[in-house]
Amino acid sequence: MSRFLRACRREPVDRTPVWFMRQAGRSQPEYRALRERYSLLEICAHSDLVADVTLRSVAQLEVDAAILFADITVPLLGIGVAFDLQDGTGPRIHQPLRVQADVDMLRPFEPESTIEALLDGIRLIRRSSPVPLIGFAGAPFTLASYLIEGGPSRDFLRTKALMRTEPGLWDDLMERLTTMTTAYLTTQVASGASAVQLFDSWVGCLSPAEYTMSVAPYVRRIFDAVRESGVPAIHFGTGTAGLLGEMAAAGGDVIGVDWRIALSAAWARIGADRAIQGNLDPSVLLAPRDVVQTQAAAVLAQAAGRAGHIFNLGHGVLPDTPQEALRDLVQFVHSYRHQTAEVRA
Repeated sequence: MSRFLRACRREPVDRTPVWFMRQAGRSQPEYRALRERYSLLEICAHSDLVADVTLRSVAQLEVDAAILFADITVPLLGIGVAFDLQDGTGPRIHQPLRVQADVDMLRPFEPESTIEALLDGIRLIRRSSPVPLIGFAGAPFTLASYLIEGGPSRDFLRTKALMRTEPGLWDDLMERLTTMTTAYLTTQVASGASAVQLFDSWVGCLSPAEYTMSVAPYVRRIFDAVRESGVPAIHFGTGTAGLLGEMAAAGGDVIGVDWRIALSAAWARIGADRAIQGNLDPSVLLAPRDVVQTQAAAVLAQAAGRAGHIFNLGHGVLPDTPQEALRDLVQFVHSYRHQTAEVRA
């Protein structure tokens, strides 16, 4: 079994595994050249391009896991949502969902017909990849926020208002997104993904009480379904220092954390029965090498040699990140294991 999968299960490893969110994509010169010919959604519609972008980062960086190249909005196409992906800003929903009639127009999700190219891409990757492949999806709250706001938001006022004042409509929308996300992830697993990650990127805007009441039940159903498939699941969000206990209770074998909380403090909130992923600030990689290594060493030191730590950034690789900096960081994390005490189970 790979060191990444062993770490997901809190088993001893020979060195700390490392991969990066958005390791495949916008920071790669080859990807930027590809984007001159194809949009992101067009790449996702070609299995060979999906496989090429996904595998290129593995070969170049020597990371311990591949992450499927796609976007969290892709499955929305399969329920009838029209949107554009704008570079630098994210999705723009053509018709935001604000009333029951908008939600009623959503279609049932049929993964095989909607994401056939992505599933073929997964099969291609599994045949060639030397490391496990992570499939992924956006969590219901994060997707709902895009659908309601019409795109990215700083304060999520419309989303929170609908959640608080229209509980029946909120439940209907979250039920549909939960069903879609569950099918999306389990189909990826059936096609060959060795693990999955659920991105709840914007859930940090909620209080613990609102998360527990209005989000956690849907997330728990997704993780329960993934658990039946037998692969490890990672639960990730940003700005979630105040929600880590609630997120762990909602599910996930591994809890991903951002840089706004010390790794050791985050692990204490999550509990010793879970693995942890993180949590270097992505902007550190724009600093000189000695700064990167000092801060990476601080993260590794906080893991304190416990089994179950997967090194990653606290969010995605920034577009201006040098590939050399990523390669150096992978080598540093791998070598750091041999400069410390034996990893303890």
